[in-house]
Amino acid sequence: MREIVLDTETTGISPRDGHRIIEIGALELMHHLPTGKTLHIYINPERDIDDGAVAVHGLTSTFLSDKPLFAEIVDEFLSFIGDAPLVIHNASFDMGFINAELDKIQHPPLPMDRAIDTLAMARKKFPGAQANLDALCRRFEIDNSHRDLHGALVDADLLANVYVELLGGRQPGLSLGADSKNAPAAAAINAEHASSMLQVDSDKKPVRPIRPHAPSAEETAAHDAFLAKLKDPIWLKT
Repeated sequence: MREIVLDTETTGISPRDGHRIIEIGALELMHHLPTGKTLHIYINPERDIDDGAVAVHGLTSTFLSDKPLFAEIVDEFLSFIGDAPLVIHNASFDMGFINAELDKIQHPPLPMDRAIDTLAMARKKFPGAQANLDALCRRFEIDNSHRDLHGALVDADLLANVYVELLGGRQPGLSLGADSKNAPAAAAINAEHASSMLQVDSDKKPVRPIRPHAPSAEETAAHDAFLAKLKDPIWLKT
């Protein structure tokens, strides 16, 4: 199961006001585990960046002036995400910006149902609690000490860890409940493993003859003497 954890940084709050994407960070998960494949791109927005946005991510117009335009990186971006679900914190924000950029180059939008919104997941799981990325890192004891400023790839990496925790932890599919869909398969695997281990052990150990277990005459006499000391012993009733 392939998924893409995605984050963006922008020049401001809303694409409706003409704000643009300036950074994309994404990483690939396979069965909820990072594969090591990442995408990190800075983009020239061809416009000024709001002071408030610079305070959040630290990216300036000067730094971005020699970076490629979105139209120049769109093929690389779309190729990387493929048709995988997109794991995004506050998905409506990032998807809104991505689709605004796609619209500018007359490209079809990405459907919203591709997005897995971890903000919605967190609010459902912990109603009333803070659900921003820093708060979730604290809750799940994920080290975010390197996050002095927002950065798309840094945030995507932290979000990948948060996402797995929201699913139930590092092994979300391993349940001991009787109704677990994975229980039959897990039981079969465990049984096969145990059988193979027994086979390995039996191959290594020499076969020994069956040992006699009948009591000796001395043991029988000692047992009879013990029973004689008991009042109505149960062993004599059979």
